[in-house]
Amino acid sequence: MFKAPADWPGPGPIDLAQHDLPHVSSTTEWWYVNTHIITESGRSFALFASFFRILKSIHEVTKEREYAHSLTWALIDLDRKKYTEESLVDQDAPRLGLEKVNRGEGTSDPRLRRAIREVLEQGKVPRPDRMFKQPVHVGHRKLELDFDGNRFTKLADGRYSVELHHPEQHVGCNLVFALDRPVVRHGEGGVVSGAGGEDMFYYFCPRCTVTGSIMADGVSDAVKDGIGWYDHEFGLHSQHDVAPVGDDGKANKGGEGSEEPAPEEDKEDIAWNWLSAQLDNGWDISAYDLFDLNRDEERVEWRAQIMGPDGSQQTLADFTLASSGEFVSTRTFNKYPTAWRLTVPAEDIDLQLTPAFEDQEFLTVISKPAFWEGSMRISGRFRGEAVTGVGFVERSGFFMIDNLDDFFSAVGVETRKSVREVIPLEPDYETARGLIASEERDEYMTGVDVQLFADYAIKPVREVTDRGGKSWRSYAALACCDVVGGDSRKYVQWLAMPELMHTGSLIVDDVQDKSTVRRGGPTAHMKHGDAIAINSGTACYFTGQKILVDDSMSDATKVLIYDLYFEALRAGHAGQALDLAGLDHMMPEVVESGDSALMEERVLAVHRLKTAAPAASLARMGAVVGGGSAEQVEGVGSFFESVGLAFQIIDDVLNLRGFRGNLKQCGEDISHGKITLPVARAMRMLPPETRQELWNIVRSMPEDAETVNRGIQIMEDCGAIDACESEAREIVEAAWKRLDPLLEDSLVKLNLRAFGWYILERHY
Repeated sequence: MFKAPADWPGPGPIDLAQHDLPHVSSTTEWWYVNTHIITESGRSFALFASFFRILKSIHEVTKEREYAHSLTWALIDLDRKKYTEESLVDQDAPRLGLEKVNRGEGTSDPRLRRAIREVLEQGKVPRPDRMFKQPVHVGHRKLELDFDGNRFTKLADGRYSVELHHPEQHVGCNLVFALDRPVVRHGEGGVVSGAGGEDMFYYFCPRCTVTGSIMADGVSDAVKDGIGWYDHEFGLHSQHDVAPVGDDGKANKGGEGSEEPAPEEDKEDIAWNWLSAQLDNGWDISAYDLFDLNRDEERVEWRAQIMGPDGSQQTLADFTLASSGEFVSTRTFNKYPTAWRLTVPAEDIDLQLTPAFEDQEFLTVISKPAFWEGSMRISGRFRGEAVTGVGFVERSGFFMIDNLDDFFSAVGVETRKSVREVIPLEPDYETARGLIASEERDEYMTGVDVQLFADYAIKPVREVTDRGGKSWRSYAALACCDVVGGDSRKYVQWLAMPELMHTGSLIVDDVQDKSTVRRGGPTAHMKHGDAIAINSGTACYFTGQKILVDDSMSDATKVLIYDLYFEALRAGHAGQALDLAGLDHMMPEVVESGDSALMEERVLAVHRLKTAAPAASLARMGAVVGGGSAEQVEGVGSFFESVGLAFQIIDDVLNLRGFRGNLKQCGEDISHGKITLPVARAMRMLPPETRQELWNIVRSMPEDAETVNRGIQIMEDCGAIDACESEAREIVEAAWKRLDPLLEDSLVKLNLRAFGWYILERHY
């Protein structure tokens, strides 16, 4: 049976003078506020902030306790639908982060783990997290928290002062919270028991009057009307068992240098919903539910608290908090609901909670991968009467993508969604006009059969895009916008543009190559004929122009974006011309001399022009609109050029060694008589008679497995396939070394680093 620590509140009213202070018994503790504000200028804002402290260690001899601290807060501009978050972490965060990685916490993807480790081992943390520049101060005689100039302080009159500032985004606040109601215990008499065995004490004040000022865009704006919320939670956490430390300051258990994560069964995997609701009839509601993801999202702890304007309170377990809708973040590709519904049957409560706007995702690398916490509009019925109100919802732990396979699968889903929006199978008049003409050239639509146009120009394309495919090209532009400090959410429509560019080339290439299968289905020309395939495939190139620019771009930026876009198209078509020409004419001399250097260069030229150069152009486009410097624009372009080149080299390798799931027939390139890089490389590594044998096999375009396998074995035995794989790795690593110093460490940069390895280690 749980026994409360001596410094926890006993029965009766909570003494805030004592229990607002830090609790020595607790391994985890936080102080939290949220507020909705109308300023004197008439602007609407919401804000939340959480000040955390977590016990790191207890000295074995002196029993001195050492804590880590962090701060997460966000200012939400409700009028402009702008969410500005800030995550500040302890100066010891790199070491603590390494310990978390070693325990198996965070991402399960080995490449992302390697990328994170690289940064942490340098004593740095990736953005959006920032380390405190100054030591944290935590008062013990009165509530007084100072986290790098961000302060949460209890004033002499019992009110709470909150000072926050984001120096880079020029936002912040100087607010005072005055408690209008007595504090309330949540959970079972104030105790919340989680699925991981933790016990936390939780009390809160559901309604405060908020005064002070908000800073937005560097301008201070006084609060005209503000309603706030305060809570405090502290306790013991099963996953923060504290190791005693010796005189060297290092834990006596748990190896920091271990590369292996903790066993899966030892990991705590909890998700939760939490809400605060402040209704216009004076009533307030708080509710939460916790779920154990290791037990199929079993609901393991839940409580709802209802508080009246007269100070009355009631704790209930019979309620539902149901979510609906789906918002997908284009920064993390995590999924979140777009609405919640709280029902409490015994009290005749039925409330609908709708976000002020959907994208209120909070990004952080060190403390959590990401979570959603945002301002809500509330409407519904309370005990038979219509009510409205405001509130907050926090949702954390559900559908958190933590590996690159799932990540790019999610990118693919959103890319196909974007394509469907740009080229719908049944377009309305305005959509068709945008694809054919323009608003200013409406006369071009005279006599146009819109559905006939869609059937002949759009349908062949959609049949290919809807089957899926590798969407890393679509990710390139968005990632490179973010990695230089831009906001890719302004350019989410760009997801469709690389996919349409690529699909157009596939459709036309299939006609030229006489291919019969594309992405598991018939090629466009097999189904619709050469003429329709060529026309619809070519049209894809020009559809991208409608996606590229918007009115917010300067004319100079538009010109540069257009130049990069057509640079990609020119390069791709040049590469296709050289690919169609082939390299057979070079082989007799290469077989005789064993000098394949020029042939290898020619193979790489095709790869570079068809795949690497378009990827580089897309990356540069993203960096341009993200506001990157000239060095950064070229740096990301060079990196994606190298990744694109490596992608095609690995494609050549996988064609010989096999794709996961038998996506393609092993040795298909040999059956097509294609001179790939492994074939060219083998020519310099084989004796004359075996060079001739390999060329005889390739040019015969064998269909029997025995002959194909003999060709593969020749290349394996001489080390040509291994050499190509090594070359791909060297190309990517060299490009990363050039790019690394040009970019600030960030979540997106981690993804790019891991993506380079992902390309090298892929099996499909």
